Amino acid sequence: MEDRAHPTRPTRRNQSSVAVGEPGVTVGGMTILDASTVRSRSLGCDRQSIKIAYRGRDEAMERRRRVERGSGVHAFERRQAIVEQVRSRGLASLRELASAVDASEVTIRRDVRMLEQEGVIDRRRGGAAWPGGLTHEQTYQQKSQVAAAEKAAIAAVAADLVSEGDAVVLGAGTTTRELARVLGRFQDLTVVTNSVLVAEELARSSVEVVMTGGTLRGPTFALVGSAAEASLQGIRVRRAFLSGNGFTVSRGLSTPNAQSASIDRAIVAAAQEVVVLADHTKLGVDTMMQTVPVEAITHLVTDARADPELLAQLRPLRVAVHVAPLDGPS
Repeated sequence: MEDRAHPTRPTRRNQSSVAVGEPGVTVGGMTILDASTVRSRSLGCDRQSIKIAYRGRDEAMERRRRVERGSGVHAFERRQAIVEQVRSRGLASLRELASAVDASEVTIRRDVRMLEQEGVIDRRRGGAAWPGGLTHEQTYQQKSQVAAAEKAAIAAVAADLVSEGDAVVLGAGTTTRELARVLGRFQDLTVVTNSVLVAEELARSSVEVVMTGGTLRGPTFALVGSAAEASLQGIRVRRAFLSGNGFTVSRGLSTPNAQSASIDRAIVAAAQEVVVLADHTKLGVDTMMQTVPVEAITHLVTDARADPELLAQLRPLRVAVHVAPLDGPS
């Protein structure tokens, strides 16, 4: 039987030929080439290697998109930092905000647009501005996005001014709500409040909660008006805890709303001592209605980012200043 010669199969070359200078994606120090840059006719690797290359490219691109867009807690913290920057500066450019929070101007522009839609800040050409003036009042939702970590730290320190068996008054506000969360661990405590949110925080605790009557103010979830003030006239407690919208050495605590100022004065009249809870963003800020003059304030609890010069001016006025430490860099 006659033998037939088999055709010789070409030997697979174990090397690849790649065009120099063509674009790619860098992942962990390695460059994953885009499909268009690979010469498939001379690529000496199997299909599995090609799949790995594609997957590495896609994962790298997705990570880049996530960093640019921001997501979850990272995006929330970045936007909170933007709010604090705008509040402290009054007006800030996109470039300044991008540098402050270490993000691109594209990302900052998107965040500013979102914050404007929520009513937190005002968008300006090339930047953002803090809204309002002496009469401007933010909603509870807007306030809750400012200095959240500082308010929690202030609440922890303020709780040390409360003892078992005490009776205290908590006014309305985001910081007093944080204090209510801490006071929920007490077993023998009475809290009088005109805040629906403070009462809600304490509802499932052992704390006895006494609510004033009055008319509900939607923006702050506070009970105000003549009925609320009348309900406080027969009450006497050891300490009242208040957090307004601004605090200055010359005028003390202030708020832009007349009804809020009136109920806060009634709270002050019901207490032996007044404790003001004010984070650093409120210090040096003045609003229309004076609530508590400096001479009527016994304690000020603030955070570690407060202006030291302002705090130094309070000590000769016999205001005990308590500075809450912050975890991590301030």
